[in-house]
Amino acid sequence: MAVPLFGAISAVAVPVASAQPALSGPATEFTVLAKDVQSIGTAQQAIRAAGGTVLETNTAVGLIKASAPATGFAERVNANRAVFGAAKERVIGTAPKDGSPKTKPDAVEKEGAGAAAAPKAAAKKAQPIKTDPLDSQLWGQQAVRADLAHTVQRGDKRVKVGIIDTGVDGSHPDIAPNFDLADSRNFTKDIPTDVNGTVVDGPCEFRGCVDPADHDDNGHGTHVAGTIGAALNGFGVSGVAPNVTLVNVRAGQDSGFFFLQPTIDALTYAGDAGIDVVNMSFYTDPWLYNCTANPADSAAEQAEQRTIIEATSRALNYAYRKGVTSVVALGNQHTDLGAPQPDTTSPDYPSTSTHPRTIDNATCLNLPVEGPHTIGVSAFGPSQAKADYSNYGTEQISVSAPGGFFRDGFGTPWYRTLQNEILSTYPKNVGVAAGNIDADGNITPAGTTAGIQKATAADGRVGYYQWLQGTSMATPHATGVAALIVSQYGKPSHGGFGLSPDAVQRVLEGSASKIACPVPRTVDYLKEGRDATFTATCVGDPSFNGFYGHGAVDAYSAVTHGSQYLK
Repeated sequence: MAVPLFGAISAVAVPVASAQPALSGPATEFTVLAKDVQSIGTAQQAIRAAGGTVLETNTAVGLIKASAPATGFAERVNANRAVFGAAKERVIGTAPKDGSPKTKPDAVEKEGAGAAAAPKAAAKKAQPIKTDPLDSQLWGQQAVRADLAHTVQRGDKRVKVGIIDTGVDGSHPDIAPNFDLADSRNFTKDIPTDVNGTVVDGPCEFRGCVDPADHDDNGHGTHVAGTIGAALNGFGVSGVAPNVTLVNVRAGQDSGFFFLQPTIDALTYAGDAGIDVVNMSFYTDPWLYNCTANPADSAAEQAEQRTIIEATSRALNYAYRKGVTSVVALGNQHTDLGAPQPDTTSPDYPSTSTHPRTIDNATCLNLPVEGPHTIGVSAFGPSQAKADYSNYGTEQISVSAPGGFFRDGFGTPWYRTLQNEILSTYPKNVGVAAGNIDADGNITPAGTTAGIQKATAADGRVGYYQWLQGTSMATPHATGVAALIVSQYGKPSHGGFGLSPDAVQRVLEGSASKIACPVPRTVDYLKEGRDATFTATCVGDPSFNGFYGHGAVDAYSAVTHGSQYLK
């Protein structure tokens, strides 16, 4: 899963000092949040008066990107009452010490390299309805009854699904038929290293360090996109909503970090571009939990987190008002979000910044999932058991979906097999960089061990597929069902086509398949090899509980019986 501010920011509304601090240090990018959208002009003037240069302005929420010397600027600009907060983002123009990009932890729960294949005798039978060649391996699609839903509704091209992620490989043969390059955007710029010289994204692949809007150098976003809307075209795999339009609204770095400015720009763009549903399988870096006044954090860090909370809330509200349904991963920290455990991973950027913090649930938020108007999704495995890694809890969960559970099926031949995870689309360039695919397009021994699969069409088109698990993989199943709901019940409006986010959520939750808490309610994963921190207790009843929310998303029920929830 699945984040950017980046350094220090000063407290809000600091009284004007008699002498302004001196400016020094290399040119650095800052993110400045205006007090409100009416104060944008005054905040821009404050930036210039403080010695900075305005680079970009998101007028929807009042977030301004500026360039200024590293030291002294934040203190100067925060003295102006038109500014809510400012944060140092990154030094401009640093070069990598080496070419090894850092991978952000917890983007997905990575297990299974070298895992045994499931026994052939247990392979699933081909479905008696139209499917693609690899669909028999997609237990998640069958669990949400997408195959049955496709006999009624496969998605409407007018419905646009935004993938706010690391990018989407628009050239993949299973993505290309549904991919909208014209509406796709990349709001990120590659970060070769952080301020300490630690490699982040590594060397830039394209001039200007900005990847094209149909490119993915991580693989996470392309995997998500395939689960949502891979074409039902007789090739590879099919998605939950195989006829909808897929739009890359990139906010994630190659390394998997999601910083504030790109995520805000992506959300507000989704609203302006007429996106119907967005998938957000991430949390906003560098803080796993953004706290308003955690005593373990410095005053500057506290102010930074308040800025993230305010800007994210504004952006989510803006997207909601524009008709965007926001579907968000609950997270992979095996934590009850209503009773968070100590945070030992924040801030995760820049390097060497992390310090332990006790988390107060009343004043700390995991974003964007704990922001306004979000649909939080937990993950379960093939047996419908809550995945060991999945966050849970009645406070934020909405629904559950198949996310993969490598250790599911303890005591059976399926235990610790890749087939317990989720198979979806994989960019060739990522496979080559990882050593899973060779220069000629063949799967290497390492790729075979990792379970990489290759599909070749009669016309020579080639697509690759990989297994992953995480709430990042559960969320696109729910997003796909949401897209089918808009397709089935949406109406023309103001020159477009869509359905209100509230209506989508009512149908998604109301049509979900109810799942009761396990007996006993407390589940440990000790026999699966996890420690006691993974032990979880399910609270609630079959209609709503902390493991499954309102239930497992059900595509067939949603498109055949969802109208009752629109009344």
